[in-house]
Amino acid sequence: GVLYIGKAQEKFNTFRTSKKFSTDTGQPFPWLRRGMVMCNQYYFYVVDEDFGPLFIKFSSYFPYTARICINGHEYAKRQLAIEGIEFEALDNGILSCADPVRLQQILDELDETKIEALVYKWLDRLPDPFVREDHEAGYNYRISILQAEFSRTQVFDRPLSGRHLFEEVIRENLDLGRPSKVSLIFNRGINKRTPGTFQTRVITQGVIPSLHVSYKSSKIKQYFKEDHALRTETTINNTHDFGLGRSLKNLPELRAIGFAANCRLLEVETISQDCSLAEGVFEQVTRPQIIDGKRVSGLRFDDHRVIGLLQTLCGFLLLPNGFSNSSMRESGRAFIS
Repeated sequence: GVLYIGKAQEKFNTFRTSKKFSTDTGQPFPWLRRGMVMCNQYYFYVVDEDFGPLFIKFSSYFPYTARICINGHEYAKRQLAIEGIEFEALDNGILSCADPVRLQQILDELDETKIEALVYKWLDRLPDPFVREDHEAGYNYRISILQAEFSRTQVFDRPLSGRHLFEEVIRENLDLGRPSKVSLIFNRGINKRTPGTFQTRVITQGVIPSLHVSYKSSKIKQYFKEDHALRTETTINNTHDFGLGRSLKNLPELRAIGFAANCRLLEVETISQDCSLAEGVFEQVTRPQIIDGKRVSGLRFDDHRVIGLLQTLCGFLLLPNGFSNSSMRESGRAFIS
């Protein structure tokens, strides 16, 4: 039902009328143009039985637009609760779930059909600026996409290690905003005429550290959420950035673009981490081990002979017939002595 109704006067970009004069007759005539106005906005905060909390905003100024804001994670929570599947929330996300396969199915099933049904259900229930005669004359709302966010949340079983990993990711990927990297992440061609500023923004002061990469009006944001999970989210503010219209029917294509951008960003970041040893592997190499009942000495990472040995072994990696002890000593003579 409706939880709260609010009214606020806000700046609103809409159509305004102005006076123009005919070049032929000199007579004035009205003209529509874009402009900013101050007008009342009416907010309806709603809790839906299927989608959870959301809000709908009606403008009191021509052409009396309406906006609805929904959250897919809240939809997933409601569906899990309805089906009796236990889960633990992570702010507006999900930290853990007793049936993760079903959770993913629920998220995949959230499509334009369900969203359209939700919108028209509440438009029928709530008062709007149009009276019945207006609706009968064909003045009805059509649903378009003003903004869409597509996120991927990766929960760490060791949150502290995850936080350290993300800090390393930030340090090692400060060039993600370059046109070549942005083109790779968003899979779009970029040339001198492509609008927007290509840069990597890292925000750290007074907030949770976050990484921002922009493409035209859209962007990818990455941050460590609630000290438990890495959140990667693509926000599309203008569907025309990707050659699509704003109609809700284009949601499947936008979904594919958003999730693909998230995956490509993570793949680019993975490259910088592939050369790093995991903590467990590092300890296994540097500390003594018992293998087949025999004690094997650890390799001290700060020993120059160990570094030389590892470098020499890498040099023999691609030999088809392997290598002998003598050939290894010959190649690593400068290090192993």
